[in-house]
Amino acid sequence: MLPTEAILAAHKRNWDMVDSALSDLDYDLLTRRPQDHCNSVAWILWHMSRVLDTFINTRLMSREQVWDKNGWVAQFNIPDNLEDRGVGWTEQDVSSWEPPARHIQFGYYEEVKAVFNSSVQDLTDEDLSESRVFLPVETPRLVADALGQVTWDAIAHGGQIAYLRGLFVGNGWHR
Repeated sequence: MLPTEAILAAHKRNWDMVDSALSDLDYDLLTRRPQDHCNSVAWILWHMSRVLDTFINTRLMSREQVWDKNGWVAQFNIPDNLEDRGVGWTEQDVSSWEPPARHIQFGYYEEVKAVFNSSVQDLTDEDLSESRVFLPVETPRLVADALGQVTWDAIAHGGQIAYLRGLFVGNGWHR
């Protein structure tokens, strides 16, 4: 198995789990926070998608993000800031955010998945071995290591989404 195939397989399993967890959640459950200091499924899904979009497009491929290119920013009730991925949001920021309709949330998530898959499958061993700076970290890292980190991050957030689904409605997050 090629390294990119392993990365894509890990993301596919994660996305399958997330898709199952999201499949029957209505808007109220997507936006429900289990406690005031916790994030909602909608926020976690947005954040996970933003991190992947920023990483694959801006950091790795040096191109415009799906977020801006396809007008998603205007639909999410968030100020236009290409670097905003939710990192550093306060409890007040999270509680005051009004997530968009379910189909908008899922549309952005699906588009990011497609762009991520097509971008990663085209990477060569030479690409993965390249040492680069991936801001905001200023220490050069191998592309493969940075992909490993963003994969870990996505899987952690996928698990959070699956957990919240189970907490709110019970089993069914993975079939």
